[in-house]
Amino acid sequence: MHRIFRSLFVLLALTSVSPAARAQTQTKPAVTSLGPDYPKSAIFIGNSFFYYNNGMPDHLGQLERAADPEHNEQYRNTMVTIGGAGLDWHDVESYFRPNAIASYSFDGQNNIVFNKLDKLFDAAVMMDCSQCPIHPTLKAAFAKSTKTDSEIVRARGARPIFFMSWAYADKPEMTAQLAEAYTVAGNANNALVIPAGLAFARAGQKRPELTLYAPDKRHPSLAGTYLAACTTLAALTGRSPVGNTYLAGLDQPTAKFLQEVAWETVQDYYGK
Repeated sequence: MHRIFRSLFVLLALTSVSPAARAQTQTKPAVTSLGPDYPKSAIFIGNSFFYYNNGMPDHLGQLERAADPEHNEQYRNTMVTIGGAGLDWHDVESYFRPNAIASYSFDGQNNIVFNKLDKLFDAAVMMDCSQCPIHPTLKAAFAKSTKTDSEIVRARGARPIFFMSWAYADKPEMTAQLAEAYTVAGNANNALVIPAGLAFARAGQKRPELTLYAPDKRHPSLAGTYLAACTTLAALTGRSPVGNTYLAGLDQPTAKFLQEVAWETVQDYYGK
């Protein structure tokens, strides 16, 4: 009888582990830092998960400039997105052609700034469609695209980085599946992975009443976009977003909580 109760206890303990915790037990990332020379300019290649709420890369830029106001002009993020797109929808090589994407931008006074053309981006942050990396029919295309696109990005002098997307609000089991798929792809291509999906799971576990999703249970709310941006800042720079003055219009306690979750997630995922 004692053995039965002990076995039952172990079984219950295993089945009650959160999606975030289960994801942490999967393949570990091989690349855990970009070093001190972290990217100051990046192109974000993906879909509507990036462009919701005026674009996650814009919020990232605000966080970067708030963290380093003395060099705020160095930071530049560009977004190339297609609604519902997988990576195989994108012609990544064309995004690096001269005199095209990001060859000019606008400063705070709305003046045109022509960017240097020898190297438009330090990094390319790439995200597949929300189901593609784990879909039985599409996951092969994910593996192929991450390899091909990483080679293209490196050939243009930039670093390939993968953005781990989050589970649907009503399908939490996707967290571990996506975490595994992106980590495996990152290791296969010697690329950093930004664990945004794990940050969503952690925040949901700690504060389930906080709305991280739009009503469709797929796309991010403003809080979700801010959490993704904080996680990206922590992953790219190795620096904590906690205490950053840019709050994206969120109340201070909520923003601080999301900053803390982002930092905890990055530290745990990279094993630091």
